[in-house]
Amino acid sequence: MWTFVIANTVIVEILFFTDGTGKNGTLTVARFFGLHAALLMLFQLLLVARLPWLDRRIGMDRLTVWHRWVGFTLLWTLLTHATLVVLGYARLDGVSMLRTLVALSGVPASLLGILAAVIVVVIAVVSTRNLRRRLRYETWHGLHLLLYLAIGLSFVHQLQEPASFKASGFGRVYWWALWLLTFGAFVIGRLVLPVWRNAYHRFQVSAVVPESDSVVTVYVTGRHLDRLPARAGQFSIWRFPGHNHWWLANPFSLSAAPNGQSLRLTARAAGKTSAGLRHLPVGTRVFMEGPYGAFTSLHRTRPGALLIAGGVGITPVRALLEEHTAGDIVVLYRVRSANDAVLIDEVRELVAARGGRLHLLTGQTGAGTQPFEPHNLHALVSDITERDVYVCGPPAMTSAVLRGLRRLNVPNRQVHAEKFSLA
Repeated sequence: MWTFVIANTVIVEILFFTDGTGKNGTLTVARFFGLHAALLMLFQLLLVARLPWLDRRIGMDRLTVWHRWVGFTLLWTLLTHATLVVLGYARLDGVSMLRTLVALSGVPASLLGILAAVIVVVIAVVSTRNLRRRLRYETWHGLHLLLYLAIGLSFVHQLQEPASFKASGFGRVYWWALWLLTFGAFVIGRLVLPVWRNAYHRFQVSAVVPESDSVVTVYVTGRHLDRLPARAGQFSIWRFPGHNHWWLANPFSLSAAPNGQSLRLTARAAGKTSAGLRHLPVGTRVFMEGPYGAFTSLHRTRPGALLIAGGVGITPVRALLEEHTAGDIVVLYRVRSANDAVLIDEVRELVAARGGRLHLLTGQTGAGTQPFEPHNLHALVSDITERDVYVCGPPAMTSAVLRGLRRLNVPNRQVHAEKFSLA
């Protein structure tokens, strides 16, 4: 993937240096940032295309982190491009930047670029941590879909710019090929594959089991589930169109290893969709995207494994425990109190069946409990550097565990982490 990114960056550089200069130096630099903004936008599209071959190797969690950072890089690249365009034409015409901006908004090609930039700014603002935490997942996700409109506007904007599509024969062929490849990958990963998979398997709710006042388990059946490429530790994005609006979707991990007969998800009430799961009628049609994620035993590198979970992050860990993989297993389950330990009886039974060890770590971190400090981790699992370590839980917990693992010199290739937000 990185070879693909570097190769296309080199091609864009070649196009920039061989296609001549702009009307002045400022507009030339603006064109430089515009070409790279187009490349970043295409890369953004590939990162969210949910291509199975890419997801299984890298994992949706890491792809999502890259998507976030590329998004903010795209924001500043677009703002720099737009500012330099306005400044360049203002210098060329000898008028103020405000007057130039008004004049450019009357040009269709420039107006499309301005609208795309405004949409990207809006998405970036609602994606900042403080504001993101104040929004419901469904609201944030709905606003995020505007990115596709921005990409469409940018594509038409680029079509009308002679400095990109029309500068040379090679440039036309290159940009058309890149856009078609990216859009094709996106349509296949986000539309064709999910629609085909749901039409083929016809998922529906077979049972709903409350685990506690705030946690519920849903069993899903369908046709030919033995042919669904799902593995323990993965998650899917679930929609229940007959129960909620079609645009309301949430990522939930499989809480049991796929058995070819049914799928199982366990969720804590956190938003409108997850809170309403306990009221799902049996027989409700289910629309599922996935499965996704690299939090699987395919990435095992060592005989032994340490599975660390926090809260409802135990769900993919519980599924992993059902797989018949070799090696000694240790599970660290972090909760505030024993009453918060979701699926604890099932986890205890699975660990015992494998001859492993389970440590239930209770208490509030603010009260002085620091179970993931290096010395505490080493005391619990003395051979931790010789194991694969799987971590799934809230972001704060996951960060604390990863810091402890780094200080213990656990090799990065042995660490497999998935954020609670994708669990």
